[in-house]
Amino acid sequence: MPLFFQKASTMVSIQPPSGQDLPSFFLLLTLVGSFLLLGELLTRKFSVNSLVVRKVTHLSMGVVMFFIPAYFSSNFYPLIASLLLAGVGLLSLKSGLLSSLHAEPLMNEDGKPVPSYGPVLFPMIFFLQALVLWNEHVWILQTSMLVLGVSDALAALVGTASGGAHLDGFGNNRKTLQGSAAMFVSSLLILSISLLVFQPFFTGGLVGQPVWMLLCLALLLALLATAVEALFSYGLDNLFIPVSIAYVLYVIEVSHIATVEGFLLGGVFALLLALFSVVVKFLNNSGATATFLLGTTIFGIGGLVWTVPLLTFYLLSSILSKLGRKRKARFDLVFEKGSQRDAGQVYANGGIAWLMMAIYSLSGDPYIFFAYLGTLAAVQADTWATEIGTMWPNPKARLITTFKEVPVGTSGGVSIPGTSASFVGSLLICSSAALMNVSWINQVGIIQSLLVIGVAGLMASLVDSFFGATVQAQYYDPIRKKVTERTHSIASDGSRVTNELLKGYHFVNNDLVNTLCAISGSVVAYLAVRNLASF
Repeated sequence: MPLFFQKASTMVSIQPPSGQDLPSFFLLLTLVGSFLLLGELLTRKFSVNSLVVRKVTHLSMGVVMFFIPAYFSSNFYPLIASLLLAGVGLLSLKSGLLSSLHAEPLMNEDGKPVPSYGPVLFPMIFFLQALVLWNEHVWILQTSMLVLGVSDALAALVGTASGGAHLDGFGNNRKTLQGSAAMFVSSLLILSISLLVFQPFFTGGLVGQPVWMLLCLALLLALLATAVEALFSYGLDNLFIPVSIAYVLYVIEVSHIATVEGFLLGGVFALLLALFSVVVKFLNNSGATATFLLGTTIFGIGGLVWTVPLLTFYLLSSILSKLGRKRKARFDLVFEKGSQRDAGQVYANGGIAWLMMAIYSLSGDPYIFFAYLGTLAAVQADTWATEIGTMWPNPKARLITTFKEVPVGTSGGVSIPGTSASFVGSLLICSSAALMNVSWINQVGIIQSLLVIGVAGLMASLVDSFFGATVQAQYYDPIRKKVTERTHSIASDGSRVTNELLKGYHFVNNDLVNTLCAISGSVVAYLAVRNLASF
């Protein structure tokens, strides 16, 4: 029997063009073109710092996009303008035509330039929001784009002008404490003013909220925007800053799943968990920041039903990774990363669960909850297989593709203790949800749910091992004469040595393999429960 769900109302629409919008359209193109030409003139002729020019242009565009809805009766021409601007950004990215948009590229860990996709993503995120929010929720578009345009630009300008030290534990990210402070303060002001000014346009969950509650919501959203800005580089913050703000406001306004009070409580709990994780060294700074983002969404929107399984994975896996440290010490230089997780590992382990929560909040489909449990079971199974497999006394591992005996810790190696542990870990994820008396699990059946999630986790861990044995990059460390997942080693004199690729592909690292594992667990669980419910 199909599970019952109530679908949230979403509307994606392109409205018919209006003749009265044509003058505004040409005025908008002229204004944007003037910004770009002025930026090129200042950069090329007057040698003005390209970063300053780029960020002032960024700020100006944010202000322009804030006022666009006031001058257009339909979203047709704004959509066309945003596509044209994205095309100009892409052309410039490929040809270097507009140096003021793409000067001073960021560098990766090998010292090679990495292009910024910001000038392409900036208009594209406006395009996507205009498709969904143009009518009664256009104020959400205006608020999120203003935060992106003004606050993100101020963060870069203040961070550069202050010469502040880069944030610790964020890899090659060039974000600074001063820049993040500017991002937070400006975001808080914009969000506070917007939520107060736009009160007459509220239609759902924000209606009737007291001023102090709206200000608390603005505070939490400003923290989220600051965390996103700190984590993402290469222009990706131009996508995720407005998405994070617009998503939260939209779900609270439209969906019956989230409330302002619940979201604020979830945010506070996620912040405390992130701080705790840094203190006990479960996570580094970037990992804690990512956990705050992930936790705020899942705790604040999903409530206890979605929170308990995630906490089960987080606490059990974190504690397990700290146990048997002496026994596992010999693998420290084999694995790509240590037991203190960073943002990449948080995304790999929790990113798909995060996505499942977002999909559920917009669709109301209860089958997504089983996909959520499946992805958590997958990463729990993978973590437990690795941790138990390496801690087990005198373990024996075999390569999953050939069944030849390999050293424990080898990518793609499986063992009986590790595989058994992966199944047990998966069962614990479903058990934690069953203890919350989730109605969907009761409808499917507790035993059936346990089997589905247990098998989904076990199969996903085997998928992880298969990719680890076939496509994951493995290197030879010439200093320690070992096979490793690490791209570089540190010599005794402190110099950085590039390890030689033995097999796999450079871009397929452990985080990508873990993500594929998480996806496979969610797919298996979703399909299995859909089939069960159809009988």
